[in-house]
Amino acid sequence: MLLLFEFRAALELAALPMTLPVLARLVPTGDGHPVVVLPGLLTSDMSTLPLRQFLKCRGYDAYGWGQGRNMGMREGAMERVHDALLGLHRRTGRKISIIGWSLGGIFAREFARVHPQAARQVISLGSPLHGAPESISNVWEIYRWASGRSDVKPHERIDAPPPVPTTSIFTRGDGIVSWRSCIETESPLSDNIEINGASHIGLGFNPLVYYAIGDRLAQPEDGWKPFKPTGFARAWFPSSAP
Repeated sequence: MLLLFEFRAALELAALPMTLPVLARLVPTGDGHPVVVLPGLLTSDMSTLPLRQFLKCRGYDAYGWGQGRNMGMREGAMERVHDALLGLHRRTGRKISIIGWSLGGIFAREFARVHPQAARQVISLGSPLHGAPESISNVWEIYRWASGRSDVKPHERIDAPPPVPTTSIFTRGDGIVSWRSCIETESPLSDNIEINGASHIGLGFNPLVYYAIGDRLAQPEDGWKPFKPTGFARAWFPSSAP
């Protein structure tokens, strides 16, 4: 039933232009550090363009992943992502914040685990962090077709969060991925942010997601703290995540 209601993403996208003036006042201006946004399964940098444009307007040096369409964990895919992110880290001389939408969050998380010296923080959007892939996703068969694989190797998705600040943004209305599989394991550097009423496909366009991302990216590099909305924003987010 949740899968059938994923059309809500169109409403989230339609609401975004109307809320941008409000977000421009509420979201802090960034410090210019590089932010890379990784797309979900079968999508490309086109799907993350609205988010990247918003981040650029807020003062961040935002990039797509530059790998074409995300076809899953095909041979060499993880290595190419690592090489691209390390190259950006070397060119800019700064740590990178990595935002991964759905499957993109798995790439982001494992890069930060292997190369914590290059990662400032990781933010995942509706990413299946835990559980048997065939039972936590409504698109497992599509993933098998796209990637040519029927398994997930242990080193490609580790339960423990990486040793950098890590935030999972999720919605219980997710019709693609089981929201329970998106909950990040508790640690001093991990956090979970629930978005009420959002869809999986709409996480990349939802104004509340943009607010939460803006709050997370504005955290000092050496002074990260869990998400604590203030003022009227407290009414927009659940008081605690499971």
